[in-house]
Amino acid sequence: MRAIIQRVSRASVTVEGNLISKIKMGLLVLLGIENADAKEDIEWLSRKIVNLRIFNDENGIMNKSLLEVDGDVIIVSQFTLHAATKKGNRPSYIKAAKPDRAIPVYEQFVRQVELDLGKRVGTGVFGADMKVDLLNDGPVTLIIDTKNKE
Repeated sequence: MRAIIQRVSRASVTVEGNLISKIKMGLLVLLGIENADAKEDIEWLSRKIVNLRIFNDENGIMNKSLLEVDGDVIIVSQFTLHAATKKGNRPSYIKAAKPDRAIPVYEQFVRQVELDLGKRVGTGVFGADMKVDLLNDGPVTLIIDTKNKE
C-alpha cells in the first residue's frame, strides 16, 4: 500500500456535483493498493496514520497525533500512486490492483482506520471521477509505502 497523507484544515470529495465527504481539521489520505497488499499492510498503515505526530502542540511543535487532536479523516482510493514512469512518457499501472482485488482491500482499510480512530471516516467513491478539494495545513505532506518502511 502506498499513501499520501496531507494534514488539512478542511477537505471534501465531490462526485458529479454531489458532496460525498467533508471534514474540517484532520488528514486527507490518498491510498494506492497493489496486489501484494495483505492484512498486515492494512493494520500497520492504519496504526501509523492515526498515531503520526504531525499536529502542533501548544508550543507550535508537531508533537500530537490525529487521535490526540480528535481530527477527522477522508480516505480516497488512487491507483495512480502505483504508476511506473521509468520507461517512456506514458505511465504504466501494472502494479496497481484491479478493482476486484482493490475494492475489498480499500474497504478493509477504511474499517481498520475507523476502528483505530474510534469514529467514522469519510471516503471517496471507488473508481469515480472525483473532485478533491483541500486546504493543506503547513503544508504537511507525507508519503508512506508499506513495502518500503522508512
